[in-house]
Amino acid sequence: MAGDLRDRLVRLLDDPDRSLTELPVVLLPCLWHLDPHCGCLYAPGGTSDRFDDHELTQPAFPSEWSVADVLSHLGSGAVITARRLQDAIDGSQTPDGFAPSVWAEWNSKAPAQQRRDALTADVQLMGALDAVSDEDRARVTFSMGQMSFNFAEYVAMRLNEHAFHTWDIEVVHDPSATLPSPVAGAVVDHLELVARFTARPTSEQGTIRIATTDPARSFVIELRPEDVAFVPVEAHDGTVDLELPAEAFARLVYGRLDAAHTPATVRDDSLLDALRRVFPGP
Repeated sequence: MAGDLRDRLVRLLDDPDRSLTELPVVLLPCLWHLDPHCGCLYAPGGTSDRFDDHELTQPAFPSEWSVADVLSHLGSGAVITARRLQDAIDGSQTPDGFAPSVWAEWNSKAPAQQRRDALTADVQLMGALDAVSDEDRARVTFSMGQMSFNFAEYVAMRLNEHAFHTWDIEVVHDPSATLPSPVAGAVVDHLELVARFTARPTSEQGTIRIATTDPARSFVIELRPEDVAFVPVEAHDGTVDLELPAEAFARLVYGRLDAAHTPATVRDDSLLDALRRVFPGP
């Protein structure tokens, strides 16, 4: 399975017209499957496997959560995502009480069981996502609060969640940990989804032009008194205000680029501090 996933991933990343519907579905299982291109959360010797039962109760990132809490969040999220997926295909509404009931169930599990069950739930979700027909991928929509997502956007939100929570655990043992390059390449193209509802207006106002590397992307962030506009754009003409690796910019938007985990090559502390206030994280 690893070789097949890797081959599909390489083909997609090399294709400039790659389908955003397919790419997240290929990358998502790479995050937990033993695949050298994507890192590994659950596989033997992977990120979560390096924690013994005691270490599962130690702080992750942020420190308010333990490693087991993060794994529980991923596992319960997989269950909820799978249910919402099936309900969307069936044309049904997911009951309001479903998510809270799942969270309560997972909160009652012991840390070692949270890790074990998270893998099971993720495997089941991967199979459900990959099994969705092209017809259903084109027609289904998902409502979350005031927002609506198509299939590609819905999977991308799960990809982002999985990528950043994997980092939340990885960074416990490796403070220099970064998002794997293939994952960062997909995550950075879906940042607008989370920026829509996590950006917070502050006292700062103005236009910030951002360029990323690996991969090269360009963004404009408009800071206004009433809201924040986050716009992907074509390559900037002239100078930019901030240049940084794509994975670091993604972590910034997700509230995971504090001073201790910022690449040494990124030096504009005042601008970074302003953006950290704008993007406190989901």
